[in-house]
Amino acid sequence: MTTHKFSLITLACLTAYNATAAEQSDLERITVYQKQNHVVLNSGLATKSDMSLMETPAPIVVVDQELINSQGVDNLQDLARNISGVTQAGNNYGIGDNLVIRGLGANYTYDGMYGGAGLGNTFNPTRSLTNVEAVEVLKGPATGLYGMGSAGGVINLIEKKPQFTEQHNVQAEIGQWNTYSLSIDSTNAITENLAYRVNAKTARSDGYRDLKDDRDEIYGALKYVFNDRQNIMISAAYIKDAIAVDSIGHPIRIYNAQSVNGKTASQVTADDLVNDPTSAGLQLSDAQRQQLANSLAASDGLTPYKFGHRGIISPMAKDNEGEELRFKLTHNYYITDNLFLNQQLQYRNYESSFARQTGAYNYVYWKRKDKGKYVINAAPRAPLVVDDVLYPFAARRQEYRQVEADEKSWQYFADLRYDFSLGDIENEFLVNANYEDRDIRFTQYSIWDKDYSLKDKNGDITYQGSLPYILDIRTPVWPDGQFSDYDPLKTSNYSKKVQAWGLGLQHVAYINDTFTTRIGVAYNEITQKYEHLGVDARYRASAAAATPEASTSDNGLTYNLGATYKPSDDLSIFINHSKGRTAYSVLGSVAGNEADREDAESLSTDLGIRVKAFDDQLLASLVVFDTARTNLEYANPAFDDTKPDPAIPESFFDGEEKTRGVELDLNAYLNEQWKVNINGVYQDARDQKNPNSDSFDTRQKGVPYVTASTWLTYSAQWFELAQPLKLSAGVKYVDDRSTNSSSFGIPDGYVPSYTIYDAALSYNTDKWGLQLNLNNLFNKVYYSKAMFLGGMPGEERNAKLTLSYKL
Repeated sequence: MTTHKFSLITLACLTAYNATAAEQSDLERITVYQKQNHVVLNSGLATKSDMSLMETPAPIVVVDQELINSQGVDNLQDLARNISGVTQAGNNYGIGDNLVIRGLGANYTYDGMYGGAGLGNTFNPTRSLTNVEAVEVLKGPATGLYGMGSAGGVINLIEKKPQFTEQHNVQAEIGQWNTYSLSIDSTNAITENLAYRVNAKTARSDGYRDLKDDRDEIYGALKYVFNDRQNIMISAAYIKDAIAVDSIGHPIRIYNAQSVNGKTASQVTADDLVNDPTSAGLQLSDAQRQQLANSLAASDGLTPYKFGHRGIISPMAKDNEGEELRFKLTHNYYITDNLFLNQQLQYRNYESSFARQTGAYNYVYWKRKDKGKYVINAAPRAPLVVDDVLYPFAARRQEYRQVEADEKSWQYFADLRYDFSLGDIENEFLVNANYEDRDIRFTQYSIWDKDYSLKDKNGDITYQGSLPYILDIRTPVWPDGQFSDYDPLKTSNYSKKVQAWGLGLQHVAYINDTFTTRIGVAYNEITQKYEHLGVDARYRASAAAATPEASTSDNGLTYNLGATYKPSDDLSIFINHSKGRTAYSVLGSVAGNEADREDAESLSTDLGIRVKAFDDQLLASLVVFDTARTNLEYANPAFDDTKPDPAIPESFFDGEEKTRGVELDLNAYLNEQWKVNINGVYQDARDQKNPNSDSFDTRQKGVPYVTASTWLTYSAQWFELAQPLKLSAGVKYVDDRSTNSSSFGIPDGYVPSYTIYDAALSYNTDKWGLQLNLNNLFNKVYYSKAMFLGGMPGEERNAKLTLSYKL
């Protein structure tokens, strides 16, 4: 039998049954820049097997601690630059991690267990890397192995574990915008069989553009080794943070060129900005139309209006205050030399509260449908005129939302793997079971500006917004008082429960060291329960009263089919096809009848090639993929809710979100002096959800066609120093990203592409280390994310100094 290396997830989450404590310590200090068969040839996340990466029929990217430390990144969003196909999602209102893989949703896990996901724009943690030693990304659905999942794939954060070798490290950081942090990481043996680890950090920053970030976190773990076959680990984490939210960034001014015979903002004149001929829309004087034309810039209707350091962040906005608590029990048992059991049980509670703006729209010129007719500058989505004075840079239709949310979850995994040989074929057979329970409590209050009112069935106004207008987005004057002073309405108030369980089988066959096959099939069931607890009758009288809990359930099969061909030790070709399932909406309502939506499904196909070179010091992969989230709901235009007809369905369920593309990843340890990481992707992410919509088959918001990044490190003995001095440099390119906002009058809106350059200088001895990171060296003005109707300004040139000391 051929001996296969244990997978990275085995090294990180489990314990090799015949390894000593010292050997475990050596194995866990792994790096992408060491020989490839130490790390990137391991593929535990994808397969829960001992397949090497050269044998694995699945697209995987590994980012290790050395690369994380070299770049000085401390959160998952900044780490995404190292992973091909992982980008910021559009329309995320700046709240937490909202990453997508190949344009589709991602699952976040800690050592394979739920780490918060599927909460979209509502409440979402920002995951730090304080207790993370490596990150693995599996692209494509993995429902059979990891329970209720997302179509894009899994982002797995591998946490630091107790070691039996004594290690104590203190680290301090200081940077621009009054940024500083202090952390300590300590691990050692308590007895011959018991080891601990404690990792704590406190960090504060005033933030670029005053987007403050305060975070305190502590992680603790105890690992007890019964013998060379069995061990358990108990771990806990507590994180408390407060992160300022910029829900708008820099907005795109709503100028619609299609309303002016295709003339762009740089071409239009006052004579082109005609009033509505039916007098239904806003009527401007000749002087006002000239004033409006004079206010236009060439980028209006296309790209964000640049404010520099400023933004539309009201003092009534409240930081996203999150509090997370996790407990986990892990049990590993080698029942025999060939039979292995891994069990994990986790409890997680995440609470979040914030107040944010969801709108501050600057309407300039737009011919849109209003009550079935096309009207130019129909109120209220029109330029603001007060007492015959035009305010061309005014923002209106503002809404503020105050949210209180709490998510509790339980999750259990059991994986039983049996290794055996049959003739010349080496086999692995995995039986796995999983159970997950999420309980979400959500409350939301809203207030609006003067453009918003609500009426009852008699036409009487029950609510009138009272927030003052932002008369000029460039120099906004903000309202006085607190959120509660503006007559907030309770607009959401519910409890949502999602329970899922699954059973799966997987067989892996190693055939003559040339062919590897993997066949997996799983059955899972998802039950959703929704209880409406009542809202303000003025907001929605028909749904004001509480309603009993409603329940719906759906189930089905998922699978993974893959094969790898290795014509030589340095070349492999693989193909993979997989199907996944997940709840259509973790936060969505449930009616408890036949009208409830079916669960969403996903399909992914990958064809890849992997190449090793330079005595296993270089590994490169190239993957062509086609992946989609399928059977999505969209409305039937023939359905009339005032005259329901059983023969006419209210919705169809054959919409999809589809992405096709090609990915490149390369890691190399060329020699003692040179190390390099390169990744890039071309992807075409399409929203094909609703063929009845004008925006059918459009680009997914925020997903660029092309992203590429590289990080190069050079080490040398300079200036007669005792240890090498390391100089690193990196470049990151992100293509333009669509804002895809045809329903808001800017169908051609986008966030421009950008290229930024970073560098780092570090020096380490046996006891202490010093590192300087310089980011955005050439002070590029750019937008790091595509927002709802604009872009989030990226950080200007900045520096961070890190000092570490080993006790």
